[in-house]
Amino acid sequence: MSGALSHIRVLDLSRILAGPWSGQILADLGAEVIKVERLQVGDDTRTWGPPFLKDEEGNDTAESAYFLSANRGKKSVAIDMTTPEGQAVIRELAQHADIVLENFKVGGLKKYGLDYDSLKALNPKIIYCSITGFGQTGPYSHRPGYDFMIQGMGGLMSLTGEKDGVAGGGPQKVGVALADVLTGMYATTSVLAALAHRDHTGVGQYIDLALLDVQAACLANQGTNYLIGGQVPQRLGNAHPNIVPYQTFATEDGFIILAVGNDGQFGRFCQLIDRADLATDERFSTNKARVKNRVELIALLEPHLLTRSSETWLADLEKASIPCGPINTVDKVFENPQIQHREMQVDIPHPLSGTVPQVGSPMKFSETPITYNNAPPTLGQHTESVLADILQLDAEAITALKEKNIIN
Repeated sequence: MSGALSHIRVLDLSRILAGPWSGQILADLGAEVIKVERLQVGDDTRTWGPPFLKDEEGNDTAESAYFLSANRGKKSVAIDMTTPEGQAVIRELAQHADIVLENFKVGGLKKYGLDYDSLKALNPKIIYCSITGFGQTGPYSHRPGYDFMIQGMGGLMSLTGEKDGVAGGGPQKVGVALADVLTGMYATTSVLAALAHRDHTGVGQYIDLALLDVQAACLANQGTNYLIGGQVPQRLGNAHPNIVPYQTFATEDGFIILAVGNDGQFGRFCQLIDRADLATDERFSTNKARVKNRVELIALLEPHLLTRSSETWLADLEKASIPCGPINTVDKVFENPQIQHREMQVDIPHPLSGTVPQVGSPMKFSETPITYNNAPPTLGQHTESVLADILQLDAEAITALKEKNIIN
């Protein structure tokens, strides 16, 4: 079966994470994604390790786990973009593409003739998505932007971590580059919407996507809490600003997550701990009251959670249909029977290591299922085949480009 986007070709000029993440999603959906990389060096993240993939003899390769996380399914073409000849090759590839992804600084590709206006003149139907830290307009538009600083500037770190005054309190970033990942997902949504528009009108378009905008948008209920309520949200550790009890609790031998989402669940929980009176106490009978009286309620509940093991609590809570869960380390995630059943770890053939493990796609389609045909590419792995197949360059022309160090 062909993927849902098997008729689409993407020219991926991006590097690091946000753009490549979008490119990988599009590749998972079946698009042909051609990743243009720098000669000899490639995407910056190729060197972001350890760990590095090991070859079949157990030696480190040049493929970092970071790079491998965001580039499967793509074809790597190594081109010197700083040369007129290299620029000409990329422009010609753009004429055969539906989508361009790039995350250069504002105006950075114009000097190479690879900006939207230049490529649109060659391919009016092109959908061109630019990803930057702060967008193409505004007082910060020419600043560089990285995930960590965007998490801080965009408010996420003010909401993450233990509250001030508590041991370990203070701002914390999220443990993955979430602003980048979310921007990659918004980029994918944007280009798919632009494709749908093009299908109806025949017209391509330009997409201006900023990490800071995405981070602000993804404040979600916390952002709206401020806009509606007028109070600046604060860090609450593992508690929830709008639902109580919805947090971690210490047990006899560890911690669990208790996620009581409505009054009915709270009533069943109170029965489970032999405190049915709490469910009718006017201080706690509704979620609104529980949020208001959070400190008093949590103090009453904590001693009860300490009386049983995590395993016992999870079994008892599940039996009572009360949302709960363990706090798994990453190894436990991939040992989880549900994760295994959903095939969230896949192994793909790789030319250097035999196979490479990958975190699978969460998208499950009935008619166009995700297939994992190509591992993340080695640097320049597909240069010759792409230039021959798409641009119809013969062996002599390709050799000439190699001898001039335009490609490798």
